[in-house]
Amino acid sequence: MTSEAAGEPVVREVLSYERFGRAVRELAQGVADSGYAPEVVVAIARGGLPLGGALAYALGTKAVGTLNVEFYTGIDERLADPVVLPPLLDTDALRGRSALVVDDVADTGETLALVVRLLAEICSDVRTAVLYTKPRSVIVPDYSWRATDAWITFPWSDEDPVRPHGPGRA
Repeated sequence: MTSEAAGEPVVREVLSYERFGRAVRELAQGVADSGYAPEVVVAIARGGLPLGGALAYALGTKAVGTLNVEFYTGIDERLADPVVLPPLLDTDALRGRSALVVDDVADTGETLALVVRLLAEICSDVRTAVLYTKPRSVIVPDYSWRATDAWITFPWSDEDPVRPHGPGRA
């Protein structure tokens, strides 16, 4: 990857919503073809939320949970270690169940590794699925749609958050 700070463009992988839909189906097919039928999908918030919901529908899995984990604070800026944030997942409801942990990307893999460690203590089987895997990830996801070393632009995070227009404006 090149650096914009050095005056060179950053290599980017751009995922559109249309391409996301195809990616979900292909990823779900890989999970189904492996014979794995998770009893619950656990999406890592926030990036894993769109994929978690879409995969749960594609796999016919009704039980879906979320776990909030903060690691990235900006583009290529992160905390020293991932941190679980409230609200917390009801882990008692997962006891003895098979879980598919879902995130948008396994970049360093630290977030996935943390969630897998937490759920492995209570679930009967924990597997992981991501859209993208980076070569530096400390964990190799069980299911991944693509491998890339590029910066990924996701359709749900490619624009700044909306702000109010101002007093009295709709």
